[in-house]
Amino acid sequence: MITGGCICGKLSFEIAGSLQKARACHCSKCRKVFSGASSAYAELSPGSNFKWIAGKEHLSTYSTEGEWSVGFCGNCGSTLCGLFRDEVHGLTLGCVDGDPGVEIEMHLFVGSKAPWDHIGGNAPQFIENTDSETTRT
Repeated sequence: MITGGCICGKLSFEIAGSLQKARACHCSKCRKVFSGASSAYAELSPGSNFKWIAGKEHLSTYSTEGEWSVGFCGNCGSTLCGLFRDEVHGLTLGCVDGDPGVEIEMHLFVGSKAPWDHIGGNAPQFIENTDSETTRT
């Protein structure tokens, strides 16, 4: 079971299942949404069952593109999830309690990363999306 929630404790969730495709996106939109150098996000694995266990009425959303939106706590502002067609698609890894069972597999949109950001680790880096890999030195 994976659990997590916001910093004020009004919103909490659990997942019977696992996460997959963990990534950090360095595009300007993700930097603003996550208030940091990048996002840290993972998708729900097929067959995983996501459930809000407290405070769903505190969930606020911001529509980003078409049918995609970001879910955050309307009280404290913690970014919690990505939604597609109003269904939870994945989680921000920073809101998970304990080990989420995944590690960052890739860095996306590093061509537009913040100039003060220094990406570490061995995960592959892509200039834009996963079709344009950069060379690491």
